[in-house]
Amino acid sequence: MKKIISSLALCSSLIVLPTISQAALGDKLLKEGMTDPDVKELQDVLRQKGIFSATSTGYFGSITKDSVLSFQRSHSLTADGIVGSNTYQALIGNSTSTVTNGTLLKYGMTSNEVEKVQQLLKEKGYFNATPTGYFGTVTQTAVMNFQRDHGLAVDGIVGPATLNALNNASSSSTASSTVNSSTQATASDIIAYSKKFIGVPYVWGGTSPSGFDCSGFIYYVFKNGGGVTVPRTVATLYQSGKSTSTPNVGDIVFFDTTGGPSHAGIYIGNGQFIHAGSSTGVTIASLSNSYWAPRYLGSKSIF
Repeated sequence: MKKIISSLALCSSLIVLPTISQAALGDKLLKEGMTDPDVKELQDVLRQKGIFSATSTGYFGSITKDSVLSFQRSHSLTADGIVGSNTYQALIGNSTSTVTNGTLLKYGMTSNEVEKVQQLLKEKGYFNATPTGYFGTVTQTAVMNFQRDHGLAVDGIVGPATLNALNNASSSSTASSTVNSSTQATASDIIAYSKKFIGVPYVWGGTSPSGFDCSGFIYYVFKNGGGVTVPRTVATLYQSGKSTSTPNVGDIVFFDTTGGPSHAGIYIGNGQFIHAGSSTGVTIASLSNSYWAPRYLGSKSIF
């Protein structure tokens, strides 16, 4: 069985042994000295980016650390050789900018300009946190929702066009900072779409039908099955949703397996949820299962 010791393994499988831990992005770290299947996934991703040339073994040794350090330096990240949430997001990030002039503000940056953008987004109802100057997942989601609502290229990057719109848009906007409500499908549509992927294998950082992790599965299903953009990680999903006393079909259900929200699935009714498990891939499980029941945190609606 797979014992997940990494913060980057967003998903977990339907297992009943209480000693098996399951983790989500940002809960723990991948670092030198570890041996784990998620380290092998990391090595594969680094190889795809041309940074890691050795054989993927699953052991986080000096060669892997040097590759991580190289990646971190080239992406203006803290160069500590440890893969935490920021490095993970940079590794799997797929946003690209089409802006060719002017200053760009994007994921991973820290500056006074980012703080000003956060304040503008907050005034317009897109950013609910305290402006910090750090461009993280919450800021990126807010920017993407603003761009979508104002007919801009939705890349999560603040270039001249987005900045101009922020400076000129009315502050009376009532847009949501979580989802694009204008293109929502019904919950039943999303559930039906999600079931098409039963049996798709688990892949660390996966967000496509070739392989999903748990939040990658939720992100893909809502986006492609309902036109709804949700945050990418379990932690940000948990922060963004509206708590429901009992889960409704289409709600996100959360579990605490490592000390906080660390796994999530989509509630499909009759006490069941669909999720991407690290050993089973996409599968349907029961909230009353002896493993999941004591770890259940609650449900949140993103509609």
